[in-house]
Amino acid sequence: MIKIIDLEKYYATEEVRTVALNKLSFHVNEGEFVAIMGPSGCGKSTLLNILGLLDDPDGGSFIFNGTEVSGYNERKRSQLRKHNIGFVFQSFNLIDELTVFENVELPLIYTNVKTSERKKRVDEVLEKMQIMHRRNHFPQQLSGGQQQRVAVARAVINNPKLILADEPTGNLDSSNGNEVMDLLTELNAAGTTIVMVTHSEHDAKYSHRIIRMLDGQKVTENVLSEYKAKATAAV
Repeated sequence: MIKIIDLEKYYATEEVRTVALNKLSFHVNEGEFVAIMGPSGCGKSTLLNILGLLDDPDGGSFIFNGTEVSGYNERKRSQLRKHNIGFVFQSFNLIDELTVFENVELPLIYTNVKTSERKKRVDEVLEKMQIMHRRNHFPQQLSGGQQQRVAVARAVINNPKLILADEPTGNLDSSNGNEVMDLLTELNAAGTTIVMVTHSEHDAKYSHRIIRMLDGQKVTENVLSEYKAKATAAV
């Protein structure tokens, strides 16, 4: 699904040029759950922004579903993003003035889904995420775990091929964090590809493969033993 080749990203001021990504190369297969780890400042968030078509690389190749997308203009990036990618953020990024239902409904409005279909799909995903009883509440009336459930519901409402998760449990206690990781695991088991940036070794163990970064480069990559065993058995 994703193929990154010699990806480069720089940030420059008058005094200094900072290398965020330094000829980074890796791939993500359809249906995989990949965790990206590394110290703060190693390029993880920059990479996630590029994978989410929120930013452009300065060099290298980004192939998404067989198509080179690194040179796409904003209109093309927006279209691809709306129909293929869901986002889950550490800070939830819910709109305080909208109810739970309205927050989850928003991506469907952007993709011109009819009102009756929107209601049906939102109700279905709220039931799936076990947050239906809070559909008319506002984000500030919810616990952190409930807010992240709403954020996950919003991320999957358009049935994206890919979910990008940026520290999805970073603002949660261990119990709520485990619930969110279980949700992501269930979505992955149903076929959704997931790329997750995390500092948590515990959360990374939910993935199939861990890529570790340092100074904008991939330094190690390991397949978790449970996934390796499944992959070997499937051959």
